[in-house]
Amino acid sequence: MYPGTHAASAPGRPAVINADSGQVVTYGELDENSARLASALHGLGLRKGDVIALLSDNAVEAFEVYWAAIRSGLYITLVNWHLTPEEAAYIVTDSGARVVIASGGVPQLAEQVAELVPDLEHRYAFGGSVPGYRSYADLLASAGPRLTDQPRGSEMLYSSGTTGRPKGIKPRLLPIQVDEPGDSITGLLAHGFGLTGADIYLSPAPVYHAAPLKWCAGVQSLGGTVVMMERFDAEKSLAAIEGFGVTVTQMVPTMFVRLLQLPESARTAYDTSSLRLAVHAGASCPPDVKDAMMAWWGPILAEYYGATEGHGITLITASEWQTKRGSVGRAALGVLHICDDDGVELPVGRPGVIYFERDEAPFVYHNDPGKTAESRHPGHDNWSTVGDIGYLDGDGYLFLTDRKAFMIISGGVNIYPQEVENVLALHPEIYDVAVIGVPDAAMGQQVKAVVQLRDGVEASDNLAAAIITYVRERIAHFKAPRTVDFVDDLPRSATGKLVKRKLQARYVEANR
Repeated sequence: MYPGTHAASAPGRPAVINADSGQVVTYGELDENSARLASALHGLGLRKGDVIALLSDNAVEAFEVYWAAIRSGLYITLVNWHLTPEEAAYIVTDSGARVVIASGGVPQLAEQVAELVPDLEHRYAFGGSVPGYRSYADLLASAGPRLTDQPRGSEMLYSSGTTGRPKGIKPRLLPIQVDEPGDSITGLLAHGFGLTGADIYLSPAPVYHAAPLKWCAGVQSLGGTVVMMERFDAEKSLAAIEGFGVTVTQMVPTMFVRLLQLPESARTAYDTSSLRLAVHAGASCPPDVKDAMMAWWGPILAEYYGATEGHGITLITASEWQTKRGSVGRAALGVLHICDDDGVELPVGRPGVIYFERDEAPFVYHNDPGKTAESRHPGHDNWSTVGDIGYLDGDGYLFLTDRKAFMIISGGVNIYPQEVENVLALHPEIYDVAVIGVPDAAMGQQVKAVVQLRDGVEASDNLAAAIITYVRERIAHFKAPRTVDFVDDLPRSATGKLVKRKLQARYVEANR
């Protein structure tokens, strides 16, 4: 299904609500405006397989642009508005976008991108004028008749990975019309998580990120209501749950940590009983954090593991997790394989590179056949990986250890930073923490904890020693940090994910 299906039966139902301003777009409005935009883009000469780029904050119009692309066989590339102008311009150019649509909420970046990509065919802006861009409203007004052929388009999102330029993840277009079944995320929401048109979904993360975008679109495919925050704020998210009667939300573990760090008076001031499902993904969730959230919200947490590449998915419910503590679940899309660096499949319990087997690999890296080849198993082209490390237990449950790029090798022993970060996630004096490997003349690398303290806590050598002891009391001594650095903040994306490659780069530069 898609918004047009629900516009026919419930045109006044809210498709998306801005949680901060209260602005509402109904299914009737979403269908009408996305259909008009699809027609207008067709009038500009765009055809199936062409690309449009969207440079937007969390504005409700983003979904009009998204569905215009999806209902006309186009690829849509959402550009992270926190990037530098040069990075954003690179994505627009590399994607081959023929049209850029920008939000008036990010005028400076939009104007700079226009200057850096002067040969771009078409530029339009909504929500305010932007130099170098024509009126989005005028574009809609220029639309001809509705398109009768509506092949399903797709997202083509960019993932920065661990090194180098952002890489475009280009899925194959499905051979279906937009109103036909076949979209895996919509199927996951309906059959894996039981979402229906009666659900009210809170999205606290940036819409340019894969999971928030695809889940919001999946909710709209099913006829539910998306409540979108302009940006995540722990207490405001609780207020939104109460105020809109939210039934489902999706967060990353860092958001859970921020909720748990609220004063008890704030945590108990809001009624969250409408929630029936809280989904988390995006990074491994420290088990103690998950325990604390379930003690607060009840056993409503569900977890999935996947990637922007869409190469496979695992799922685990709260009840399963209580018997498989720390797991991210069993395969729900694709078949799991754990392999060593040579591609040899490993036995149960042995960590290795995680591959998903599909009938055919579902993506390529745009303009980068080398990276595409690196993502494939050496002996099976339909097995693909994003470089994560993990192991399977005897029941087929997957346990993540870390990204291959972040693994620390100290004295020939593999150490996974995530395990140490999990120990420190709820330390009473720590606000945020990252664990990295730094050069060591004798051991190759040593473990370092980089810590942001809570307000009012003073950094000291004694506190650093106490943090190291705290870890040693809970896991093997060789995994504990040898040193602790205190910093004012850690590099995190707007979704709350730790951008560890930036942190590592600081220490690599410092040791040159």
